[in-house]
Formats: sequence, C-alpha cells, structure tokens
Amino acid sequence: MKTRERRQGITLVHTGTGKGKSSSAFGVVFRAAGWGLNICVIQFIKGKWKTGEQIAAEKFDNIEWHTMGDGFTWDTKNPAQDIKTSHEIWDFSRQKILSGKFDLVLLDEINYCSSYGWISGEEIAEFIKTQKPKWLHLLLTGRDAPQAVIDAANTVTEMTKIKHAFDEGVLATQGVEF
Repeated sequence: MKTRERRQGITLVHTGTGKGKSSSAFGVVFRAAGWGLNICVIQFIKGKWKTGEQIAAEKFDNIEWHTMGDGFTWDTKNPAQDIKTSHEIWDFSRQKILSGKFDLVLLDEINYCSSYGWISGEEIAEFIKTQKPKWLHLLLTGRDAPQAVIDAANTVTEMTKIKHAFDEGVLATQGVEF
C-alpha cells in the first residue's frame, strides 16, 4: 500500500437514476478497509435507521460511520430544517476530510442535497479542488450530481435505470437495498 506521501487521492462520483450508487460506494469502502485504509462514511439522507452495510462496517475497526440525515427528505415538511441539517453535515464532513485521520471519505447521498439546492455544487467543487488533501480518496453519491462536482472529480459513473422492482410494487428489500 502506498504511503500518503506517494498516493494520488482520487475523487469519485456515483450518480444517475439507476440503483447501485451507494451499493457500489460501499464496495469501495469495504475494499479499502480490507487494505487497512482508514475510512469515514457520512450519510446525508438516510436518517437513523440501521442498514446491512452499517452492521457489516461495525466489524471493522478502521471504518467510522455517521448516519446524520433527517430521513427521506423528498417528503419534507420542513425544508428550512433540511437545509440547516445539510449544512451542518457538510461542515462536519469538511472537518473529517481535513482531520488527517482518514484515507477515504464517503459522502453518501450528498448529491441529493445539491440537487435540492441545500448545498451549492460549486461550493463542494471548490472544496475538492482547493482543500481536499491530495492523498485522500473522496467518494460522493446520489442522483443529479451537479456539473461543478462532476468537473472537479477524477472518476464519474452514471448508473442508468433500465428496470427496477419498485416499479412493480416491490418496496426496498432488506439485504439487497439496505
């Protein structure tokens, strides 16, 4: 494993309408954990409910996990609170990224916060370009990644929905989607 001094950190974005953005990101998290990297996962939307990936991460001593959102905010009753929460999580995220403690930081579902207008994509992109440590890997997920973030990233993957069980009335499935 390359030392931080010799590592080129990359910024990855997983976006698009298809399933698999967070799932793919968690694959990266567990791969990095297997190599002994220190990881911080910060979830912007999920709320306080437990997921299989969080349960799995608890088995690793090199993954720090923070589920901080107010829940699925497309049904929001209080947009001002969602904006406030998103900014608090973004401030917390920047502190974690700049702490020097982590080799990989996952900002799960941050792109939704930008697409809803709660956090500026330009602000996120500027942080990536000017403040993110050069050796740190940063991964951002969620639909509708802002163009500024796409431009600032090294690797961008768009998940495209072809078909989804939800369209057939199947709700999110434990062990597959959470």
